[in-house]
Amino acid sequence: MRIDTQFSIFLINKPGVLALVTGALAKARVNLLALTLMDTGEHGVLRIITDDADTTRKVLGSAHDRWTETEVLVLELDNRPGAFAAAAGKLAEEHVNITYAYCSAGGRGGRTTAAFKITDLKKAQKVLATVKSEHDEGEGTVKTPPRKH
Repeated sequence: MRIDTQFSIFLINKPGVLALVTGALAKARVNLLALTLMDTGEHGVLRIITDDADTTRKVLGSAHDRWTETEVLVLELDNRPGAFAAAAGKLAEEHVNITYAYCSAGGRGGRTTAAFKITDLKKAQKVLATVKSEHDEGEGTVKTPPRKH
């Protein structure tokens, strides 16, 4: 589990814009760990977590002009029914609000990367630290995905 940088990139709804941004990141050898794309009618919001925030900033600074960044809680979960629900349930039990969340597709070793936008990141980390110890009893597990530095 870690706090990581999420980039929110505002895209005009027209063909090729998503490919332009993700292509620029690919050319810079930035790997996307998790992403979600939402449509608001006139524009889309692409939210991404990458393996290299500094390079992502540089690429977005030269390839795109409308983006922001924020901190999110990133967990690596078992890619199985109930793993995400276990983490969300633990946060709910402790009255930690999840503003939004999303996951990557299944990754290597049956794992998935989950991103949670939470107002109290420190409390969420403390709450979810117990999830790993409960893994042996069938709950979710929390690990840090590999990162490029």
